[in-house]
Amino acid sequence: MAEKNPFFTAAGDEGCAVYGIHERAIRSVQDQMPWQEDLDKLAEFYRLFGDKTRLKIIWALSVCEMCVCDLCALLQMRQSAVSHQLRTLKLTRIVRSRREGKVVFYALDDDHIRNVLEVGYKHLKERE
Repeated sequence: MAEKNPFFTAAGDEGCAVYGIHERAIRSVQDQMPWQEDLDKLAEFYRLFGDKTRLKIIWALSVCEMCVCDLCALLQMRQSAVSHQLRTLKLTRIVRSRREGKVVFYALDDDHIRNVLEVGYKHLKERE
């Protein structure tokens, strides 16, 4: 008799009709699966893209460097709200800042951030 699996349910298209383990596939994935600590960091990274305001800021900064006043005008938001999101994005190294006199300009930390944004957007547009 087949061994019982607590995660197995035979439920239509979402599950297997017959319980069976594909050891080679499992080993292959286990060999390539990042450590849990790295997966936690990756989940946190993607969580930053889950807020509409942060996403708008990231998108704007993917086009060009901007100061807080520019972002406030673009997004029609108060400076305190934009500054709060910029602080979060800066702490997580999504954006960086540079000072020019009394003005602080923000930009994406590197091109990887722009690539993540572009790949996600392209994926959505292909599904339309």
